[in-house]
Amino acid sequence: MAWQDIVRQIVVGLGYDLVELERSAGGLLRVTIDLPWVQSAPGTAQEEQFVTVEDCEKVTRQLQFSLEVEGTAYTRLEVSSPGIDRPLRHEADFLRFAGQVVDITLREPIGAAGGGIVNAKRKKFRGTLERVAEVPGAAHWQIVWSEAPPIKPGQKVSKKRPAPPLQAMGFALDELREARLAPIVSFKGRGNAADGMQLTLGVEPGGEQDEV
Repeated sequence: MAWQDIVRQIVVGLGYDLVELERSAGGLLRVTIDLPWVQSAPGTAQEEQFVTVEDCEKVTRQLQFSLEVEGTAYTRLEVSSPGIDRPLRHEADFLRFAGQVVDITLREPIGAAGGGIVNAKRKKFRGTLERVAEVPGAAHWQIVWSEAPPIKPGQKVSKKRPAPPLQAMGFALDELREARLAPIVSFKGRGNAADGMQLTLGVEPGGEQDEV
């Protein structure tokens, strides 16, 4: 069995989501896990839960054992939680983080909806992720942003100042090369101390675990 399949089988079997899987040229196996997301009932507040050190330890121990049994060679195994730039890969990821600011990279440049003007060669965008009505033949998602320069800390903004125009661009998931949460640190909602902190457990074959 391929080492990727071993890792995926172990992570999912223990009740976690496999977010990222990487093997470096130096033999480092880096595994990123998350807790499964369950969509709340309409009208119910969504309570976010986060991967703990104990979760990383559990997955690390099982992976160590299974990789050794299968004879998989590696120099170091790292199991970690997603950081503030968590990748979005599956439909459930987009549903989970709708309303958040994301960075997306398109496979091919496409125009903007709503009369916006976008450089024809532009592929990278940052904006708020929104789900749109599922109309046959139409994109199911859009990203909304403003080209206005960000407000600097301490800068005063007049209440009479007109709101900057917004631009929106629809896209389908298969049009994306990459999508990630924008690494924005704040103390309200996503990006606070509990959410933004990335836990990493590293271990060498036959060695002791160390937390990073």
